[in-house]
Amino acid sequence: MVFKVPSNPNHSVSSFLFRRCAVAACAGEEKRVGTRTVVVGHRPVSETDAYVAQKFCDNRIVSSKYTLWNFLPKNLFEQFRRIANFYFLIIFLVQVIVDTPTSPVTSGLPLFFVITVTAIKQGYEDWLRHRADNEVNKSNVFIVENAKQVQKESEKIKVTVNGEVRLLSLKLVGRGRCVVRAGGGMSCPGELTHYAVRDTTVLCTDEAIDALTATIECEQPQPDLYKFVGRIIIYRSNQEPVARSLGPENLLLKGATLKNTKKIYGVAVYTGMETKMALNYQGKSQKRSAVEKSINAFLIVYLCILLSKATVCTTLKYVWQSNPFNDEPWYNEKTKKERETFKVLRMFTDFLSFMVLFNFIIPVSMYVTVEMQKFLGSFFISWDKEMYDEEIKEGALVNTSDLNEELGQVEYVFTDKTGTLTENSMEFIECCIDGHKYKDCISEVDGFSQTDGPLKYYGKAEKSREELFLRALCLCHTVQIKEADQVDGLIGHPEHRYTYISSSPDEIALVKGAEKYGFTFLGLENNFMKIRNQKNEMETYQLLHVLNFDPVRRRMSVIVRTTTGKLLLFCKGADSSIFPRVQQEEIQQTKVHVDRNAMDGYRTLCVAFKELTQKEYDKIDRQLNEAKMALQDREEKMAKVFEDTEADMHLIGATAVEDRLQEQSAETIEALHAAGMKVWVLTGDKMETAKSTCYACRLFQTSTELLELTAKTVGESERKEDRLHELLMEYHKKLIQDVPKNRGGLKRSWTLSQEYGLIIDGSTLSLILNPSQDSSSSNYKNIFLQICLKCTAVLCCRMAPLQKAQIVRMVKNTKGSPITLSIGDGANDVSMILEAHVGIGIKGKEGRQASRNSDYAVPKFKHLRKLLLAHGHLYYVRIAHLVQYFFYKNLCFILPQFLYQFFCGFSQQPLYDAAYLTMYNICFTSLPILAYSLLEQHINIDTLTADPQLYMKVSDNAMLQWKPFLYWTFLGAFEGLVFFFGVYFLFQNSSLEDNGKVFGNWTFGTIVFTVLVFTVTLKLALDTRFWTWMNHFVIWGSLAFYVFFSFFWGGVIWPFLKQQRMYFVFAHMLTSVSTWLAIILLIFISLFPEILLIVLKNIKEKSHQVRNKIMYLYKPIG
Repeated sequence: MVFKVPSNPNHSVSSFLFRRCAVAACAGEEKRVGTRTVVVGHRPVSETDAYVAQKFCDNRIVSSKYTLWNFLPKNLFEQFRRIANFYFLIIFLVQVIVDTPTSPVTSGLPLFFVITVTAIKQGYEDWLRHRADNEVNKSNVFIVENAKQVQKESEKIKVTVNGEVRLLSLKLVGRGRCVVRAGGGMSCPGELTHYAVRDTTVLCTDEAIDALTATIECEQPQPDLYKFVGRIIIYRSNQEPVARSLGPENLLLKGATLKNTKKIYGVAVYTGMETKMALNYQGKSQKRSAVEKSINAFLIVYLCILLSKATVCTTLKYVWQSNPFNDEPWYNEKTKKERETFKVLRMFTDFLSFMVLFNFIIPVSMYVTVEMQKFLGSFFISWDKEMYDEEIKEGALVNTSDLNEELGQVEYVFTDKTGTLTENSMEFIECCIDGHKYKDCISEVDGFSQTDGPLKYYGKAEKSREELFLRALCLCHTVQIKEADQVDGLIGHPEHRYTYISSSPDEIALVKGAEKYGFTFLGLENNFMKIRNQKNEMETYQLLHVLNFDPVRRRMSVIVRTTTGKLLLFCKGADSSIFPRVQQEEIQQTKVHVDRNAMDGYRTLCVAFKELTQKEYDKIDRQLNEAKMALQDREEKMAKVFEDTEADMHLIGATAVEDRLQEQSAETIEALHAAGMKVWVLTGDKMETAKSTCYACRLFQTSTELLELTAKTVGESERKEDRLHELLMEYHKKLIQDVPKNRGGLKRSWTLSQEYGLIIDGSTLSLILNPSQDSSSSNYKNIFLQICLKCTAVLCCRMAPLQKAQIVRMVKNTKGSPITLSIGDGANDVSMILEAHVGIGIKGKEGRQASRNSDYAVPKFKHLRKLLLAHGHLYYVRIAHLVQYFFYKNLCFILPQFLYQFFCGFSQQPLYDAAYLTMYNICFTSLPILAYSLLEQHINIDTLTADPQLYMKVSDNAMLQWKPFLYWTFLGAFEGLVFFFGVYFLFQNSSLEDNGKVFGNWTFGTIVFTVLVFTVTLKLALDTRFWTWMNHFVIWGSLAFYVFFSFFWGGVIWPFLKQQRMYFVFAHMLTSVSTWLAIILLIFISLFPEILLIVLKNIKEKSHQVRNKIMYLYKPIG
């Protein structure tokens, strides 16, 4: 199907560019075998060729989880997989089937409330996904049918089969090229240039496109973003078919935005869920927070308490009934046969009845409160104005609200360097030509050379060498040029009307650097590159081949022909990639310059060239064309040709480009260190550049002793594994064996008296993680890990994306399972972002793949400080208090019910009315804790951000350890005992009024319940440090609602109730002065330990402040 795509980036289709463009997206490891054939034209290509029509999927994108028809069963199934929900479902069914002491409503209504609220939340989130899908699927495209453009919805695009002509109208105005800006989740950085097959560049009209007959053979859909293998065979009447190769430069990826042209023509090769973008979408693994694990552990404890209570009561019931006088009253005495029949069954049903009676000790409503707290609490991150960036007009983004509290528990931070710690905004600083440094541009070009101190070469390079170097910078790149006023949002040159466009900021910086010294790149037209030299003369070069950059070769080359017929190859790349391919005697004079620039923190590239003979070029041209036409192993064949071509070159010089540190990145790293977090930098840059950046951002201090495990220290000889073993043992002895064990000390006291930093590169890491089978290095990984954990900072350079993820996984799986956080801005950071417990994406200049795959996204690295130290700290404290409070208030609730059985002959008589049982967790005590968990600030946000050490007070899941859990449990048990026995002693005289009226068991239970509701609510009020109108409203409003409800519930004879046991009970209860005094006294006694602790804590804090003030006043001057 051929279709037309305007500048709208949302068309979910992979299209091949005629004028040269094709669509797909994304990186991954899946590989699908086989090819597909896409037919373009009115009729089958050849009557003699056998063609089996292939079936292709439609172009609908589906990221939603539910449909209207499967939402209810699927959502219910998922919710009842949660153990607490399933448990309450069983309890509800038991109440329905077995004659239990409480109504099924008491369990069914809370369960229904929890299920309903959760379903609404999940349904809303899925509706948002449906809406996003529809925006893409319903967007308009233009289909070329019968030489006319027909507007259709994107989801109706089809891959062409059976010769049906359906062409995408993607008209390439830019002479066979189009420039796109990565978007829609694409991982490609910056602006990318795509090309049309040269045979189709003349097809500029709907009629010409409609007359085209061709077939496209390409690989089956697979998610690798950087790979596309195919060929197009164009059929012309009375001529032999023409075959051309197709590669990733011909494939227009989904989500791209056209920058230098309004529309292009293309043909759909992948659609819908077969686009590379859809295949690349990696569903995030379900990340579980430490809080959820603690909840499950506490739940098991309370489940054991529940089983113990039910077992004790069942046993004591039959002990009690073993006395004939206690079994049944004299007027309802059972026969011996009735007593002995089905005794085991009766014991089991009694056990179930006690389970039902005490089941409220398991707080089912806690789960829905936790989900609401996470969902609503995540908006505070998005609303934070201090995390809003004016430059990109965006703030923080929350993709996963389930991990808010994990932000307060981070122990290891893994960060990328370029674009994360630095701006990824390159500026040309200087260059070196034959060992001579060229830095500040002045009007006289002949006088701009400086000498590098220790070099033997003084003065400046030869004029011809200078010009050769500057021509290399002007020609060896993929930069495109466009008039600045026609391109939106690109980096324009301040002095000219044109704009440079490139996928790499480095390339733009180098082209601008050449312009500073008099050589200006004027653009590419019809495969001819134009430059203006220092004499203001125009030079034209025919571009024959581009040997594109790839992360394995780490270099790129171009082959050009001059107007005199001379053939030149220019190559630029990393020093480690260029030096082995040039004359060895040329290296030293440039290497000194490169090393010095790297130590200064600059990004360096080396430039080389060689002159080709016509015979050599013909051979290279033939090999390249053969490799490009291969459908199998194309990359390997191309790499072999590149390797042979880029050999025996001559080194010209090197460049230095600065990537400035982001604002406040150094202060942020210092704050993270002070908060007890270890920061590791994982980068693909060379060691010297990365090390300089680490010093600049204060990851390494001047006092830090650096330990190196790099190719430089290990060596390249056959004994490198032996040398690695020696270094590992030496460092292990220094950091672990010779250091006395820390006894007690501060939490996270990993800092030794001498700070150590570790530097390792990718090749050495491969030796450690993947040792050779014949080496005795199976324990390398453990030794290396022990060394890393003792270092205050670690720098991993020359890292591949997979190695970044391996490092994170290695630390994540260590003893104690420390909480890890990864932060990055590019596609190469996605693997480590997905691997870490918490993934943070930077909304940077390298596309949005990182931010889309992350749990949270922030505009700048500096925002990580507030995200962790303030938001993370508060989220953890709030949810930890919420969890402990729920278990505490339910223990207070059920313990009196348990004690009551000892005074009612274990008859399963409920203490509370069914309405109170049902509404306790839903209405009377739910809103105050929800408001607390959303709004509480026990410490001011500014204080938390300014004092990073406060972060350590809640680290290591401090508030959900067994010690605080037992404190809350004993507090709940104490208050439950006070509630029950306080009211029990009040009822020693059953007549609480002067008129002799006797109060009954429902009055007893109502007094206990009243004390319970007021105590647990006032306990939360005592814990609240940050009062807002909402806290006041829900706390005092909940108490008022309880009183109102009790009057209302007991003041009306309800026709649907069989027994009116609560009629006028509450109102009658409050007529007794003794009851009023008892309620007030019992509330005070219950809260007295808490009040005492608060008073003692305040006295301690004030004395500490006074002592600090005295020490400050009497501090010696000087």
